[in-house]
Amino acid sequence: MDDVLTAPAPVPPVGLSSGPLGEVQAADREISRQTARRARAVAAFAATRPACADRAQGEPGAMSGERWAARAEVLRPVSEWAAQELVVALSISTEAAEALLERSLTLVHRLPLTLDALEAAVLHPGHLWPLLDKVAPIADDAVRASLERDLLAWMAGRVTTPAQLGDKVRREVLKRDARSAADRLARAIRERGVSARPDRVEGMSVVSALLTTPEAAALVAALGAYADALPADPADGRSRGQKMADCLLDLVLRPGETVLPPVQVVLSVIAPLGALLGGDQPCEIDGQVVPAETVRALLAALTGHPPATTAAAPAEDAATTDAGTGTTSTTTPTGSRGGGQGTAGDDSPLGDQALRGITAAEAARYEAEAGELAAWWAEMERRVLAGEFDAEPPPQFIDEDGPPDLLARTHSAPPPHPAGPPDGWWARADRAIEDAGDAVLTAQQELSRAHRLVATAARADAADEAAWAHGPAGRVTAAPDALTALAAATDEARQALAGLLATTGGGGLADRPRLVLTDALTGALLGLTDLPALRRAATTGTGLSTPGPTAGYRPGVALDRHVRARDRRCRFPGCRRRVPRSGELDHAVAWPAGPTAAGNLTGYCTGHHRGKHQAPGWRHTLAPDGTLTVTTPTGLTAATTPPPY
Repeated sequence: MDDVLTAPAPVPPVGLSSGPLGEVQAADREISRQTARRARAVAAFAATRPACADRAQGEPGAMSGERWAARAEVLRPVSEWAAQELVVALSISTEAAEALLERSLTLVHRLPLTLDALEAAVLHPGHLWPLLDKVAPIADDAVRASLERDLLAWMAGRVTTPAQLGDKVRREVLKRDARSAADRLARAIRERGVSARPDRVEGMSVVSALLTTPEAAALVAALGAYADALPADPADGRSRGQKMADCLLDLVLRPGETVLPPVQVVLSVIAPLGALLGGDQPCEIDGQVVPAETVRALLAALTGHPPATTAAAPAEDAATTDAGTGTTSTTTPTGSRGGGQGTAGDDSPLGDQALRGITAAEAARYEAEAGELAAWWAEMERRVLAGEFDAEPPPQFIDEDGPPDLLARTHSAPPPHPAGPPDGWWARADRAIEDAGDAVLTAQQELSRAHRLVATAARADAADEAAWAHGPAGRVTAAPDALTALAAATDEARQALAGLLATTGGGGLADRPRLVLTDALTGALLGLTDLPALRRAATTGTGLSTPGPTAGYRPGVALDRHVRARDRRCRFPGCRRRVPRSGELDHAVAWPAGPTAAGNLTGYCTGHHRGKHQAPGWRHTLAPDGTLTVTTPTGLTAATTPPPY
């Protein structure tokens, strides 16, 4: 997934094959075109059903305030009854009709380039989900349009599955819209939990657990380790997944009865150097993209190493350099950014503002005014729901000196005034007009006050963002390479990073942290090392290089680690499976005719490794620069390169 995005015209990744497979491709591209056509037609239909034709909020029979607030923003200009017409026209459920409306309007109004690419059959409908889910919600129009354009350019001419696109989207959103991503993560952490739903087979249910990425990875790895630790029994016909399910039940329901020993799990953590120094660069945990703060918190919990802070910005501007970048597989806990989210459990509107260059007095004032705004809004909601602003029905202005029978036939007698002499209709009307005027004046005063509070909150938010951008964490995030990031970091952050590497270098973790040296422009792997090797290279002046060939069939430890760090995922086009921790490194030219060297080794998952050797008619060609070209039996070709860091 290239960090440097170009902008060629989107083209289908492969040409049309011949025979039945070509017909499948043609049909699939026609489905894409018709999907785009349907989206445009649905949006055009929605434009003919404006929400202004519906009853306004507060009127009898109108949509409830709760339902209206829960509607997607793109649906609010559309009549609530438009979905019902789609239900009748398409024989779908109301939920499906609402989803179709929302999806179509989002594509037309927020992702127009994506819709064009779908209409040109460059994308298929499966590609829409990561774009709709991650890119469309970005509030900044310029950021959203730029990201959409760059993602489509990145997909040009390559085989890209929805899962691969989703991974790329997550990385880019974390880079370009880190504040919103941090807010979404904080909300998701508060919503974590466990639920159960019926399975498609009667008598079975699916239990789902919403956890953070490191927690989920550790849970699955631990259950797998427990399943693997069970004594081998030829009569036991259970699969590994079945054993994991049984171990889960035993550990939860019968924790005192199991004799299984405790297990250790290994999580592969990849973090750019800038993320260790407090920046917002996206990281990985077992191949899943996560925010930098998640990795910093994980390392703090695992190692007990105190987090670095970014309170003081350097007095001088950070020096720049065009040297190569560095990436490490561990993290240093540092201060977080994120639109008012200090930590995962911090619900404060401003979070750790003091770390962003705002004085304690300003932060306290912003906190107080934000709390005042929240209290005012809650009071307004209470009064509206209680009906305090509901108007009385207008009185019938009839001359009370008229015939009594006409008055009785026209309306019932007005209720008696609770105190004082009886009032006529005109007196009550005058009082109502005065009360209405007082209410309007009060509302105008409250609205003006609300505008001031909102403006204050906006200034606080802008000050927070500006202070962060000009502080150490912002400079580290904007740094083009690792040396610039180190120069931009505070002395405390650099010392914390060195302390973390030294603390874990002797075996505090399952494996010592490895430093990945990468090309500053392409992100390609140049070398893999660790802290002791760096010290030896500095002492001897020998420098760092790719591990040399191994004499035998199996690569040596250093070469094996280098190739796995380079490829990380299966190199077959479209595959996102991790390269297993042991085995599955393939010789492009069979050994001993080909050497056991980095330029002749490719990482595969187990299934595609078998296919490389056993699938008839397929050809796998590895170029010296690491480009793998796969040719199908029908002559279609697709190429992949090692994923950049």
